[in-house]
Amino acid sequence: MLPSAADLLRWYDRHRRILPWRALPGQSADAYRVWLSEIMLQQTTVTAVMPYFERFLAAFPDVGALARAPQDRVMALWAGLGYYARARNLHACAQVVAASGGRFPDTVEGLLELPGIGAYTAAAIAAIAFGRPVVPVDGNVERVTTRLFALTDPLPAARKAIARRAMTLNGDALARARPSDFAQALFDLGAGICTPRTPACVLCPWRETCAANRQGIAATLPRRAAKPVRPVRYGVHFCMVDSAGGLLLVRRPEKGLLGGMMGLPGPVWRDAPWSDTEAMAHAPTASRLRPQWHKVGQVKHVFTHFTLLVDVYAACVQSFPNSLVAAEGMVHRTGDDEVALPSLMRKCISLAQSAHVFD
Repeated sequence: MLPSAADLLRWYDRHRRILPWRALPGQSADAYRVWLSEIMLQQTTVTAVMPYFERFLAAFPDVGALARAPQDRVMALWAGLGYYARARNLHACAQVVAASGGRFPDTVEGLLELPGIGAYTAAAIAAIAFGRPVVPVDGNVERVTTRLFALTDPLPAARKAIARRAMTLNGDALARARPSDFAQALFDLGAGICTPRTPACVLCPWRETCAANRQGIAATLPRRAAKPVRPVRYGVHFCMVDSAGGLLLVRRPEKGLLGGMMGLPGPVWRDAPWSDTEAMAHAPTASRLRPQWHKVGQVKHVFTHFTLLVDVYAACVQSFPNSLVAAEGMVHRTGDDEVALPSLMRKCISLAQSAHVFD
């Protein structure tokens, strides 16, 4: 038995979240805002995304402005949100949409043709911005569905089966008549009521039809297979500053983690720790430049699939030789917010500054 869309929508009409990308009752959704928010919200919380969304909207009020912006400007405003391929795809997508007249496709199939838009994001934009009667399945909807039907097979193997059940939730006429509100109601139900650890079942508009609630197992679902131990990798980065406060940075390769971002010089991360001798073989250098490198400590940074431990070396020089800048990259002022520095690199710089090597 499917839960009542009327019950959910009645609850949503009273308790809907006010979000900067969400249309108010009676307003039409802005596809640009919906798309921007959905890309930012991937692997990130609403609280974390809010200030980034506001800054992006101020800098790029429409898809044309974003398309015209230099990639470095886009990356700089994204810095700190993580998963930087999203920012590159965001920029590429904006350029494709702008070249097509500035209008997003209004179907799931059309949206899937755009860079950086997968099955969930296409469904979310189609439902919220264009009123297509589809159910976008994010983590919130996945959790709600698992509990509604008491699905006990563990994630991630059960994910496809859960998604198939979720897509049946809009089976009645009212859900299909209000597809935008229905999709967002599911998001809000998962975010505010059907929460991961302590679901507020007594407040849930679907508690009567929830199998997990009847069985008293809601808080134990969804079940997850044991996570494999996260491997550890090792890196070395060099923080070199001149007497004018310039910082030597390089652009990382376009592909791979932190692709296309600016960062401190250093070798490719590897699976074994670095000795001082091995590390110093990769230190930035130039003719007649004799920097005194100081090992200032280690930074720990957790990525999705591994933990990175970075040995940080710092040095202060009078000035950068042109040959060094030409070979290694660019010089930027420390603290320059226009530079797209990922949080890992900011941690390394902060550690170097705290060691007072540059004083």
